[in-house]
Amino acid sequence: MRIRSRLLLAVSCCAAMTVSAQNFPDKPIRLIVGPGPDVLARIVGGKMADGWGQQVVVDQRPGAGGLIAADLVSKAQPDGYTLLLTTGAYTINHTLYPKAPYNLEKDFAPVSLLASISFLVITPPSLPVKTMPELIALAKARPGTLNCAHSGPGTTAHLGCEMLKSVARIDIVSIPYKGTVPAIIDVVAGQAQLMFAVMQGGLPQVKAGKLKAVAITGKKRHPSIPDVQTISEAGYAGADFVTWNGIHIPAKTPKPIVAKLNAEFDRILKLPDVKERMFELGLDGVGGSAESFGVFVQEDIARWAKVIKEANVKAEQ
Repeated sequence: MRIRSRLLLAVSCCAAMTVSAQNFPDKPIRLIVGPGPDVLARIVGGKMADGWGQQVVVDQRPGAGGLIAADLVSKAQPDGYTLLLTTGAYTINHTLYPKAPYNLEKDFAPVSLLASISFLVITPPSLPVKTMPELIALAKARPGTLNCAHSGPGTTAHLGCEMLKSVARIDIVSIPYKGTVPAIIDVVAGQAQLMFAVMQGGLPQVKAGKLKAVAITGKKRHPSIPDVQTISEAGYAGADFVTWNGIHIPAKTPKPIVAKLNAEFDRILKLPDVKERMFELGLDGVGGSAESFGVFVQEDIARWAKVIKEANVKAEQ
């Protein structure tokens, strides 16, 4: 009788899960945004609302580098109605904040990798280099004299400085600023000699002739600056990285709901107007399966954990 009862319970649970997935969504969805701008969340949220006929509420919860937003979603009901817009900050935080109230790998399920975002290695026009190898050669000729600007300890740009220092075996000085804009201003002025600047921040200055781009991270060159090599093409593949945006949900969300969400995001990323808007923002649409996104996140955690530990990077207090 016990075995039969357990089988009946299992069958009833599976049936309930199937019905839940079939009816999903039948109420508004909340998309939580932590660090960074909410523009991508509003783009995909608007398309989800159009496609499913349910309101998608973009809820910004800034602060603590994403810890507040992630903690909120990790404790939400695992029913698919509370989503987290994750970024590269979360894979960094996994090592940087070992006592965080959540665990990215255990408390969340990956849904979709929405976009990857490349960085430009920028220098002031006054610096006598045009390519990445020339920049590395100058750094080796002038050890300890080139400043690598970034937007604060533990940020992607900071870890990019540390990664390049290790891979190229150069002695450059990591200089923190209170944000990306003041860092770029000092590179333009020549107070700092290089920086890993996210595409949205660096490209307009490069196009205006106020900065030089000597390399770009990521798998491919950018059509707006086709002559600028990728950092891998320049011979420094070990210093290659991107940041990204994706969607995670609470870990125990039923797999049919995860699959339904994944398919919807894949549909949205293929829409011509979405692709055009993302290109304008410097975002490369990705998509793909939830499983492949999970592998990507694990690899990104491992990449930044190595850099953080080797450079002894501490979270800003």
